[in-house]
Amino acid sequence: MEKLGLRERKKQRTREALIDAAQELFCANGFEATTVDQIAEAVEVSSRTFFRYFASKEDVALALADEQITAVLAAFAGQPADVPALTALKTAAVEVMRAYEADSRFHGLQDVISVSPALTAARIERATARFDEVARLIGARMGIDPAADPRPHLVASVALCAVQPAVAAWRAAGRRAPDSELTGQAFDLLAAGLDHSAGAEGHGVQE
Repeated sequence: MEKLGLRERKKQRTREALIDAAQELFCANGFEATTVDQIAEAVEVSSRTFFRYFASKEDVALALADEQITAVLAAFAGQPADVPALTALKTAAVEVMRAYEADSRFHGLQDVISVSPALTAARIERATARFDEVARLIGARMGIDPAADPRPHLVASVALCAVQPAVAAWRAAGRRAPDSELTGQAFDLLAAGLDHSAGAEGHGVQE
């Protein structure tokens, strides 16, 4: 890994400080009530400096979520070539989520996102914007062309648009397991198939 120079390290520290300050303010005051000026002031930089790092208040709120998606895709690409696509996605997602669950900032921002319909929708929209990228990675693993075969796009849709909303719904229904565990269970249910007969047993989500 290439070592960052002094200027790059300083920029990285400023970016991380803005994320930290935003998280604290969002948790204390709510996303809507927090301003860019307040975030910048907490780090002792100008609002103009804030906008060098983030395009908007929404952008800083979703920064860690965006990073998580990038990390999942990198981990997915790094899975052994003989691992099936859905299994590789599950392994990558659970591995990365476990790492992020050790970061208190991530938990705070997750809570902020969960109570803001605008941020929840934006998170899904930003993930969906990477749809073609995900489909290309899946197609490469399957050895097929996404333009000619619908399966990569179907698996990409499941990964980006189904798993996270399902976890959020389970969480709202009272599931108390870590998100990484619930995500793994969601992928397991998908792998087992969804066309179950009425009263089928053995496919429930564990607490």
